[in-house]
Amino acid sequence: MNAEDYLNDFEAFRQLPHAITLLGMSGVGKTMLSTSLRRKADWFHYSADYRIGTRYLSEHILDNIKYKIMHMQDPFVANLLRSDSIYINHNISVDNLDPVSTFLGMYGDPAQGGLDKATFLERQNLYKWGEQESMKDTGHFVAKAWEIYRCKDFVNDASGSLCEVVDLDDPNDPVIAALRAETLILYIRAGQADEEALMERAETDPKPLFYHPAFIEKHLAGQPDDGRGVGPKDFARKLFPDLVQDRKPRYQAMADRYGFTIDVAGLFADPPAGQLVPGADKILRRVLETIRARSMDNEVAAANARYYVNACRARAQRRARDI
Repeated sequence: MNAEDYLNDFEAFRQLPHAITLLGMSGVGKTMLSTSLRRKADWFHYSADYRIGTRYLSEHILDNIKYKIMHMQDPFVANLLRSDSIYINHNISVDNLDPVSTFLGMYGDPAQGGLDKATFLERQNLYKWGEQESMKDTGHFVAKAWEIYRCKDFVNDASGSLCEVVDLDDPNDPVIAALRAETLILYIRAGQADEEALMERAETDPKPLFYHPAFIEKHLAGQPDDGRGVGPKDFARKLFPDLVQDRKPRYQAMADRYGFTIDVAGLFADPPAGQLVPGADKILRRVLETIRARSMDNEVAAANARYYVNACRARAQRRARDI
């Protein structure tokens, strides 16, 4: 069978060892889908923020905690830490990524839990580096998911800022090249109602986020270097509507050039009773339908489809030799 045969036969397509990178705004359903595939269909769930926190920012996160302890007014815990009577560790898990977002932080008044401008930008750069490295690790984890855990299929639960840590105009960008070599890049596009829900959530409970340098520099211009007088959550709230509009064309460009787009409503339609996410087979069928529809009159999409299927076939052949 050639690549086109797999694209015209769902059963053959389903049997391929899949690896899908989920692209889209935080809160659009990437983690919910990944968790469902992990729990109900034994897909390997690769979380970008988990990898960032446990591998690339782990030392920075722990050093920040130790710094705060050592500068507490009460010396009790500081003395225990200094004498090695206790040790500090984080408890990052796929379902608990708070240490990562807490370290990333928000710009604003330190008295209100914010970061001064220099510290904020330093952590933005650290996160960008960690995200890039975690995405370049994807191929390694696709292989490890099979070799160790015998998970046939793999989902890359990417950060919402993935579109902002790559050079979209460079097909040889190391992150894009690493993702395309092993995975199908699938942009989950939010509809108007989904965007409104994201806005409402960000208004009620703003979270630390990574921002494209050009975007955040514009919004930081004229703000005090020490952050004094700036409410961190107020500052983040004001950014979010602009951030959504700034990211949308980046997501779309990444999907148009290197992957595919599927709407939230189409992807999550008709789940089983009492569940939020359709089963794995139904998800794969909708992915295949999206690939077919986009590839019919778009040579770039058709080439992306063939590239992905051939990557899956090569992966299947490697695994067959290992058995």
